Amino acid sequence: MRAKDSIYLIPSLLTTCNLFAGLYAIIAVMNANYLFAAIALLVAMIFDALDGKFARLTNTTSRFGLEYDSLVDVVSFGVAPGILIYSWALSARGMFGSAVVFAFVACASLRLARFNAQDGGGDNRVFTGLPVPAAAGVIATLVLFDHHILRLGREVKPLLILIMTLVLAFLMVSSIRYRSFKDFDFRRGRQFNYLVMAVLVLMLVAAAPQLTLFVLFAGYAVSGPLEPIVRKLLKKPIGQPVTHDVRDTKK
Repeated sequence: MRAKDSIYLIPSLLTTCNLFAGLYAIIAVMNANYLFAAIALLVAMIFDALDGKFARLTNTTSRFGLEYDSLVDVVSFGVAPGILIYSWALSARGMFGSAVVFAFVACASLRLARFNAQDGGGDNRVFTGLPVPAAAGVIATLVLFDHHILRLGREVKPLLILIMTLVLAFLMVSSIRYRSFKDFDFRRGRQFNYLVMAVLVLMLVAAAPQLTLFVLFAGYAVSGPLEPIVRKLLKKPIGQPVTHDVRDTKK
């Protein structure tokens, strides 16, 4: 096999690793290993980020890769977190709990289908609706946070998780705009503050990973609805133009 052909295979191999991590999360849930399932979802997110980045860096993006990535994401960030949240918190709710999980998985699938249909059109600085991996990240980090720190009571947990799952499902298919952070260019001087912030976040993750990761994912999930309100209060326009063109596309 030529080196060039191998380069074309690497993004698909990374996507397959994403699929493996999602499948492992499902198997872990079946064995009541919710902690391992949550960690597997975070690992799947890493592979999901790497496959697209590698494909763009090596100029090996393809329609096949896009479709394969979306199909895998349905499993890793739709079905797997849905099964996790049902077994961990909603199974006692019977059919109603099942309906809520179905809503989450269906909205994740619709969100991914909408992204594919848009085919990179629109403003690449923002996402339309909460990205599916981010919604799965909220669920995974909540499981970790609860296991190590929060420890929700049996009476409180099902109701809170039910509401949270429905909110995440709505945010995924909504038209609420979320920052993609793709217009950040660390080569520009004014972005140095973001580099400092990234270092501080890494330090917090190292010091208190369960709390910090949950705050980051949950904070991003609520940032979409809250940002227009904050900007309106501060009287700043939404979506100020950037000085360079951004062609990068991602869920």
